Amino acid sequence: MSLDIHSAVQTAFILAIVGTLLSAWLGIRAIRSGLKLPYFRKRNDRMWRGYRLVIVAFVLVILAFSLNRFAEPVAYRFFPPSPTVTATPTITLTPTITLTPTISLTPTITDTPSITSTPAMPADVAARFESTTTPNPDVVFSPLQFARKIDEAWQPVDPALEFENPVGHLYATFSYDGMTTDAQWTALWYRGLELVYVESQPWDGSTGGYGYSDWQPDAAMWIPGPYEVQIFVGLGWKISGQFTVTGETPAATATPPPTRTPTLTRTLRPTSTNTITKTPTLTPTITLTPTITLTRTPTRTVSPTFTRWPTLTSPPH
Repeated sequence: MSLDIHSAVQTAFILAIVGTLLSAWLGIRAIRSGLKLPYFRKRNDRMWRGYRLVIVAFVLVILAFSLNRFAEPVAYRFFPPSPTVTATPTITLTPTITLTPTISLTPTITDTPSITSTPAMPADVAARFESTTTPNPDVVFSPLQFARKIDEAWQPVDPALEFENPVGHLYATFSYDGMTTDAQWTALWYRGLELVYVESQPWDGSTGGYGYSDWQPDAAMWIPGPYEVQIFVGLGWKISGQFTVTGETPAATATPPPTRTPTLTRTLRPTSTNTITKTPTLTPTITLTPTITLTRTPTRTVSPTFTRWPTLTSPPH
């Protein structure tokens, strides 16, 4: 019977807890019984035995905490996850589910399950690959776990399969083994049948351990419904995971752009002032008319004008 690392760590943790309780109980019992002995040496020996058991209990508490917190991540560094963890995807490849319908008149319906059972890399995503390194065909991934946060060891905090809006930042965590450095790996995030996010880059991690893909879109992008994350190495599909988003989508409040339109009306004012300055240029032409006011000089010599009539008639002679 095989025992995986997680089960072994949990078993050691439980044994440490049991040892802690047993040592503490025996130590307290020895101290109490030693206090009742009348002889000094026997009382001293019994009490020191109890103190040693209490110290052992304290050490077992520290050991239990260390096993629960650090043993499993350290073990995975030396013993990467075995390929048997990812044997579950063979369940999704059962073609018998698609063969059960007796309706043979609609072959298009039977073709669609083949797409969901073996996801394919979109051509436009594959065209943007940066790496030319050939990936290891035997690389394996564990089932995906989804959570809003991860700890320092890249383990999911409170993983779930259903998230209520506002979702915010979401992680898809996994363990892996057999990865090749610089091989192209890709995480595709789907909302239903719509591809909403792509993470694709050359692999810069180790050959085995823990990893994750994360997505933090705008709040309005978390539309309620089913979601799926597909992991590829090169063009080969490795693992998929599904989760659901519930609740109303937060409304977007992007209204600042319309405030820019008043600046356009301000630019029209300088042009209007230029047209007004043209009208004063016409007024100087009107000021030339005061030359006609020179005719006022005859009015000052109205009486002498009668005496000058004879002088004016002399020129005709």
